[in-house]
This record gives sequence, structure tokens and C-alpha cells, in this order.
Amino acid sequence: MDGESSWINHCLDETVREFGEFDSFSELNDEGNTEATAVSVDLILPDDLLERILAYLPIASIFRAGSVCKRWHEIVSSNRFLWNFSHVLTQKPWYFMFTSCDESTSYAYDPTLRKWYGFELPDIKPDCFIASSCGLVGFMDNDSRSELYVCNPITKHFRKLVEPPGLKFSDYSALAISVDRTSHVYTITVVKSKQVPGNFFQWDIAIHIYDSETRMWTTPLTEVFGGWRGGDESVICDGVLYFLIYSTGNGAPENRHGLIAYNLSSRFSHSLLNRSFIPVPCPLTCGRLMNLKGKLVMVGGIGKQDRADIIKGIGIWLLNGKEWQEIARMPHKYFQGFGEFDDVFASSGTDDLIYIQSYGAPALLVFDMNQKQWRWSLKCPVTKRFPLQLFSGFCFEPRLEIAP
Repeated sequence: MDGESSWINHCLDETVREFGEFDSFSELNDEGNTEATAVSVDLILPDDLLERILAYLPIASIFRAGSVCKRWHEIVSSNRFLWNFSHVLTQKPWYFMFTSCDESTSYAYDPTLRKWYGFELPDIKPDCFIASSCGLVGFMDNDSRSELYVCNPITKHFRKLVEPPGLKFSDYSALAISVDRTSHVYTITVVKSKQVPGNFFQWDIAIHIYDSETRMWTTPLTEVFGGWRGGDESVICDGVLYFLIYSTGNGAPENRHGLIAYNLSSRFSHSLLNRSFIPVPCPLTCGRLMNLKGKLVMVGGIGKQDRADIIKGIGIWLLNGKEWQEIARMPHKYFQGFGEFDDVFASSGTDDLIYIQSYGAPALLVFDMNQKQWRWSLKCPVTKRFPLQLFSGFCFEPRLEIAP
């Protein structure tokens, strides 16, 4: 069904009414029983000014404001308030963490208030493909890789998309989404990679693009890569699709990964590997791509010089043209803080924040690009129940006014 629906009643009224499930696990009351003289804001501020003030609150505080009184509830539920909210500064990205075991509740971390919230999304599996942009999150199943959904995790609005063209089953797939902040039109890309039968050296690469205005897919590029295959990492930055590729030959360790840049507006359709190949900055165990304010940022596991498949640290790089600029390397004390750190890990970011999480533990590390500062989030309420339990997650910008 190609239509719009929601996991709960899509009205903000229902969301506010059910906000009790969205409360914080780490709230503390520092006020005690101190008495204070209350001054009613209702007697002082007109609606339009109150709307502007409330629009600057963090998302969680907006939901609480809707429970204060009937007037505030009507204000935060109005279309005019959503317009005001859309014109304030962007909210800091939240991080949604989930686990591989059959737990009904996952958690979302709010870096503004530094709190975790019980948060539910349906059928989120650790192995599904996830991408986010400007309040919307795209999901693609890992079985057929043809079922795609786009949703706003805050309002619970979602849409199931028509299936992308091409092969229904591919060896590797990468999902990306880009939302226009003004028009709210979004573009989704799926890069599919499949081995040429009987030839491990050659791989068919296809790029499929979905336009939310036309609700149609196009396939502007199909090409055979020699010595390289696609993977599961891609992102769209300023109209350019970037995706990681992986060597299928016997090259040196520094050649195990590469990056391809594909301009979505020009959509040239041949010699992509030769024209758009960008080497990675050092031998990597894995790479995670993200869009931070229109710039491509990569978080990568740094491999040992003699054993590139063994991680010795984590670095952050910014792409300028075709040159990588190193932004930071994770200090050893934080790297050790994850315990047994895998060769691969979850990492995503937007705005100025980057989240890094080991698959083997619920610990979450945050890096601020502006302040060049590392810090741990508050401890997530989820507990590790058995040694092989896996954790993963993704970040998204909490928005009220954007719908798929």
C-alpha cells in the first residue's frame, strides 16, 4: 500500500495524551519543596508571542507544555505553532538505540536535556538498513531489500514506498535519504551491488533514486565494477551521493576501501569508477558516512599497518573536494571504555554531533564537532542480558512539522 498512515493516532492530541510513556528515566527534581510566587503567563502573553517562546523549547518540553493547560495544548497542536517551530534553530539530533533480543522497548537519547526516553518504533531489526535526514527516517528490510518505509519518529507518521526497480535480491545494498528543509520534498537512493555470475572480480552496480514529489523510482546508472563491490554505507550531501566500495582483489591494505561520488543532478551514466573514485585517508576496518551541515564526514576504524582488519583506533575525517581532512582521533581512554571493541561499530551524526556505539555494549559516546569534545552520554537504561547480545542505533533530528 502506497499511502500514509501512522503507528498510533497521527494527531498531536493523541501524542500529547500518551506522553506518559515518553517520560524520562533520569529525571530528578532539584526544586524540593521550595515555595515560589507564581505569575500566570496566560495573563501576560498573547498567543502569538507564547507560540514563539514555546517553539524554542526542546521537543520533550514541548510535549510537556501541551499538558499544562487547555490553552497551551491548543497552541502546540496548531498549524501556526508548527510553522513557528519550523523556523527556529534545528534541534540537536537524538540517538535511537535498540538491541537484538526481543525487548519491546527501545530508547532515545536527548542530548539537549541529557536524558533517555522509552521510545517505540515497530519492527526495527538490528539488520535492517536505516538512513535519516531532517526529521525523517528511511527503513529498508534486509531480506528482499524491496520493502521501504519513511517515517517521522516523533509524530509516528509513516509511508510505505513502492518497491524499487531492478533485482529484488542483491548481495549488498546501501540506503540514503535527503530532505529539503524548505519544501520537505525528499530523495531516497538505493545502491545495489551483485556479483557477476562466476566472476568474483566483477560486480554489477545499480543506483535507484526515488522522488517524493512524483512517487516514482528511476535507475540512472547501471555499471560493472572491476575489482570493487558496493557495500552498505551511503549518504547524500549537497546533492551528491557518496557510497563506500570494497576491494575484491589482492591490493595493499590501504586499498581495501574506496569512496564513490555521484552527482544526483547531472546523473552521468558511465565510467563512474574511473571518474569519481576517492581514496580513503588510511587503512580502515570499516567506515561510517554522515552528512554534517552539508559536508561529508566519515568515522572510520583505523586498522593496524600490518593487519588492516584489526582495529587500533577510531578517526573522524571531513572531505574537502577529494582530499580528507582529519578532524579528531578518539582518545585511548574512550576507546578502552567500550571494553572489547569490534572491528565494526555503529556511528551516525547530524548537525554538529557524532554518535559512536559498540555493537557489543549499550555505551554511547558523543563527539561535538564545534567544541572538538568527547563525552559519554548518560547510561542507557537497557541492560545486557547475555554475552552475544548486540546493540545498534541511529541518530535523527526530532521535528514536528515534517511528514513523509
